Amino acid sequence: MDPSLILRVSAPLLLWVPMVVSLYLLIRGHNDPGGGFVGGLVASAGLVFYAISRGQEAALRAMRLPPATWCGIGLLAALGSGLLAWLDPAAGFLTHRWWFPDIGFKLPLGTALVFDIGVYLTVVGTVTAMVFALVGEEAR
Repeated sequence: MDPSLILRVSAPLLLWVPMVVSLYLLIRGHNDPGGGFVGGLVASAGLVFYAISRGQEAALRAMRLPPATWCGIGLLAALGSGLLAWLDPAAGFLTHRWWFPDIGFKLPLGTALVFDIGVYLTVVGTVTAMVFALVGEEAR
């Protein structure tokens, strides 16, 4: 079954809506509900919608890297956020470090954000890999 013309035309325009919402959820997750997992699910939903409307190959081109690569980058980022705690031998593995750069206002950044970004990328890679594998099996 081919997707409708309206769906094919609107999909590239609508892809950016869930991406922006997912980034908002990722950043907001430190103070309110949300974070890397929920943001990754929303981004994956946008990519799956794009794959349904334009095809799996178009979605893979939009991702620029294979889903397994995104998953690996996310795992490395999450691991790297915990490795910074080894600078202080008395700290635990996921003891987070904070720094406050002054760019006209104080911006609280920390390794918790790096961990959330790692979770975000891992969820995006895992969900899209699973869905693309299922769609690939269905097409055969």
